[in-house]
Amino acid sequence: MKWLAQREHSRAELARKLANYAEDPDEIPPLLDELTRRKLLSDDRYAETRAHALARKYGTARVASELKSKGVAAQAVARIATETRATELERARAVWRKRFKTSPATLKEWARQARFLQSRGFAFDVIRAVIGDRGTDSS
Repeated sequence: MKWLAQREHSRAELARKLANYAEDPDEIPPLLDELTRRKLLSDDRYAETRAHALARKYGTARVASELKSKGVAAQAVARIATETRATELERARAVWRKRFKTSPATLKEWARQARFLQSRGFAFDVIRAVIGDRGTDSS
């Protein structure tokens, strides 16, 4: 209960944590079922909460990857990806503005800015929309 009171957890994440303390691993699934039945544990609620927190700094690909790594069901990940894709351009612009503030003047600077946004999980078409066409200088 302490872990659930601190923040939302996915079912798989909580199962991993509980496995360290359980005398019998077979006791964990019924406990998780009971927590789910009592609406104290919800993968959908976890996915929404985590996606909202991540979406401030990351693109759809990164958000989806993070949710998958925490054991969230593919259906929930797909739903969240669709929702975050709708605002990806606005979020990418905000992240880019916070970091760079000015458009790249050279190809080297364009590549640096593009790599930054790509590492944050933003799609290439979104990156091009945010920082424009490649710089004309080849340095």
